[in-house]
Amino acid sequence: MRKQIVAGNWKMNNDLSETETLLNDLKKQVIPENVSVLVAPTFTNLYAAFNSVIDHPIEVVAQNMHQAKNGAYTGEVSAQMLQSVGVKTVILGHSERRAYFHETNALLAEKVTAALENEMTAIFCFGEELEDRKSGNHFELVASQLKEGLFHIAEADWKQIVLAYEPVWAIGTGETASPEQAQEMHAFVRKTIAEAYSESVATNVSILYGGSVKPANASEIFGKPDVDGGLIGGAALNAESFMGIVNAFETK
Repeated sequence: MRKQIVAGNWKMNNDLSETETLLNDLKKQVIPENVSVLVAPTFTNLYAAFNSVIDHPIEVVAQNMHQAKNGAYTGEVSAQMLQSVGVKTVILGHSERRAYFHETNALLAEKVTAALENEMTAIFCFGEELEDRKSGNHFELVASQLKEGLFHIAEADWKQIVLAYEPVWAIGTGETASPEQAQEMHAFVRKTIAEAYSESVATNVSILYGGSVKPANASEIFGKPDVDGGLIGGAALNAESFMGIVNAFETK
């Protein structure tokens, strides 16, 4: 059975005190046994966050990493550095990294390789912009992101991959993505993976949805057969709203 996952991407929010407060609020909650709950604080707070939840089922993950082991890359963080503070999972290719920092599929392929070589789990993000959706190019665009960023890995490596579909056109644009549209893309992704690898890989990989999930719509979205959870942005910065999304799985 695929893992059900809710991952909170805190982005460039929360200083150390705010991070500790939010984690303490989350630790007071009961985490459902059937859901893996992940939080991604900023780099400066990863070690404190890891220590805060060391005896708790919440997992602390990183928002990004560099593909090199070390070197003259000012401001960057390597897989080994993340592992040294207890981090075993990293988000790669988030839509904001692609848009603001011009991360390409080729670069992300290198980052995926680095994560796998260091026995880390990679949450690989992908998704189309508004113009791609309106032009009907969204399936082709997503397929190219998967093929160029991921399809170089061996079939056995898929056990270390989690996917996260981000319909960028539905985040802060006034457009709305329906649960049916989420299901349609997730099913397409599984079909694309099955054709490149096997039905087993396609069936077993968890695919998260990252399109403005909130407590009010989480149950309907997570109720779709190919949606295995969410990559949550703003709603993850409040313990009550985040746990409202986590608990949506109870009705699935």
